[in-house]
Amino acid sequence: MGNAAHAAGDGSGALKPAQPLLLGLIGSPIMSSAAPAMHEAAAEALGLRAQYRLIDVPGADETKLRAMLDGVRLLGFSGVNVTFPYKEAVIPLLDALAPGAAAIGTANTVVVRDGRITGHNTDATGFASAFRAVLGNPGDAPVLLIGAGGVGRAIGFALAELGADALRIVDRETEKAQALAARLADRLDTQVCDTIAEALDGAGGVINGTPIGMLPNRDSPVPAELLHAGLWVADAVYTPLWTPLLQAARAAGARVMTGRELCIYQAADAFRLFTELEPSRERIGAAFDAVIAKRNEPR
Repeated sequence: MGNAAHAAGDGSGALKPAQPLLLGLIGSPIMSSAAPAMHEAAAEALGLRAQYRLIDVPGADETKLRAMLDGVRLLGFSGVNVTFPYKEAVIPLLDALAPGAAAIGTANTVVVRDGRITGHNTDATGFASAFRAVLGNPGDAPVLLIGAGGVGRAIGFALAELGADALRIVDRETEKAQALAARLADRLDTQVCDTIAEALDGAGGVINGTPIGMLPNRDSPVPAELLHAGLWVADAVYTPLWTPLLQAARAAGARVMTGRELCIYQAADAFRLFTELEPSRERIGAAFDAVIAKRNEPR
C-alpha cells in the first residue's frame, strides 16, 4: 500500500476504516470526472473511507509532472489515476512499469508501494473485461479502431487479448496509427487505413477511441450510412453515454457498448491495484450512474 494505507495497517496488509485511503487523478481538464464518486463508493462498500483528489494541472511540462508524482509518492497516496494529456508523458518518470503498460507505452494507473511508483494500464484490462461482459468476443471479421492515442492504444492491445484476428486503424495523424500498428504487429494482423469507408469494408465491428462525440462536440467519426445491423459498435466516450455514433448505430440495428462499461471496469481494476482488495462493480456502477444522472438534470 501507499504510506497512508501502511499507517492504517494491522500487519496483515488490511486497511482500517479509521484511516482514509488517499487516491487521486492527474490530468486536465478533469473537474467533471466520475472517478472520485466511483472510487469513494468502492471504498465505502468495503467499510473504508477514501479521499479521491482531482489534481487538475493544465499544460504541465516534465518538471511539473515529476513534482506531482513526487508529491503522490511523499504525501501518503496509495495511488493515482492518470488521464489526458499525461498518460504517455508519465512513463519515463515512473520507477517501474507493469508488462502491459510497458508494451502499450501508456499508463493510466500509478500505484505507490514503499515509496516506489509503478505504472499500469487498466484502460486495456478494463476494456477487455467490459467487452467480454457486453459483446462477448470480437468475431472473425476485421475490427476498425478509430484513434491511436492513449485510449486507442490500450484498446488495440485489449482487442489482441480478446482474440481479434485483424485490426484496421484510422487516425488523422498517420504516424500515430503506424506506430500503434508496429506495436501490435506481433499480436495480430494490423493495417493502417486512410478512410473510415475503406476500413469498414467487410469489418465486423468499430470502436471510437477518440473524443469525437464528447460534449460539447456532437459529431460522429462514422457516417451513419456506413452503419448496419451486422456490426457491433463501441465508444470510449461517456459524456454523453449515447453519443451520436451510438445513437446512429442503435438505429441501424447494430449491437452497441457505451463508454459506461469501460469507465466502470477500468476503475474496478485500478481500485484493486491501489488496495489489493476486490471492489464491487455494482457499487462503482451505481456511483457512475448517479454522476451521469445529476449531470443530466435540468438547470
